[in-house]
Order: sequence, then C-alpha cells, then structure tokens
Amino acid sequence: MTFWDQLEMLAHFAMLSAIAVGGAVSMVPDISRYMVDEKGLLTAAQFSEAIAVAQAVPGPNVLFVTLLGWQTAGLVGAVLATLGLLVPSSVITYHANRWRSGNLDTRAVRAIRLGLSPLAVGLTLSAGWVIAEGAVTHWALAALCVVTVLVCLVSKLNPLWLIALGAALGPWVLP
Repeated sequence: MTFWDQLEMLAHFAMLSAIAVGGAVSMVPDISRYMVDEKGLLTAAQFSEAIAVAQAVPGPNVLFVTLLGWQTAGLVGAVLATLGLLVPSSVITYHANRWRSGNLDTRAVRAIRLGLSPLAVGLTLSAGWVIAEGAVTHWALAALCVVTVLVCLVSKLNPLWLIALGAALGPWVLP
C-alpha cells in the first residue's frame, strides 16, 4: 500500500467517523464496500473473519478497524485507521455533549434522539447483514445463523451459550 493509499484510507475512515451513528459497527457496510469491493484489499471472508476476531477479544468495539488497518497496511495502517475513526467522532461527540448538557429538556434534543435511534438500529442491522454475507458460505450455516438470531430475539438466554452451541455444532453442520 503506497503512502497515498494510506492517506486515502485515513481520509475515508475520518469521513465515515464524522457521519457514523450507532457506533463503529454501524460503519461496517461502508468499510466493507471500500476495502473489499472498491479497493480489493480483502476478500469478504477475510473481512468477516477480522471483525469476528476483533469482537471476540476483550476491549473496545472499535478494535476491528485497527485490525483491518493492520491487515492491509501493517502498523502504519493500524494507526491511521484507528486515528481516522476515533478523532473526528470524538471531537463531534465532545461538542455535541456540551451542547446537549445545556439543552437537555428542549424539543430539539428530544427530536434528535428520536430521529437518530431508528437510524442507529438500521445501520447496526445492515452491519450484521454484511458480516453474515462474508461468513455464511453454506445453507446450514445460514439456518444456524437465523435460529440464533430468533433465539436472541425471543429469549433472555445469554448469547455466550449460543456461541458455545454454535462452536459445538459447527463441525457437524458443515459438510
């Protein structure tokens, strides 16, 4: 990856960070489009695997961006991707919270919160779809994924039990 490619990646992550609603995971579809479809830096499977690994380790939810930067451009890529994602959103969040703290009971704050909530949910669901597209390569995995989502929606079962069950069933479900 050239210096200019690295700067382009930094600018892309910074732009996404500035418009993201719902956290880092909500940006997964556009990051996938950029890194997999446009630039060809990773395959869809590699992209999904990187997110799965980053989500499995303890730490902030944003670690997947650092891992994607590392996979595509080494240490420099990891640093640039992380800074590109964190700096703009941190500055915006700081100023938005300062404004909100002085306007807690205003109609504008309520309208913004009510408007952004469904947007965040939709972006998060689209991220799940993009991750599943790269990870689900067989009909049995798709069925297991659907059943897992349904169980999560209708029960109070700890998701760790579902992850353990999926890991146990995986070798028998896959051909």
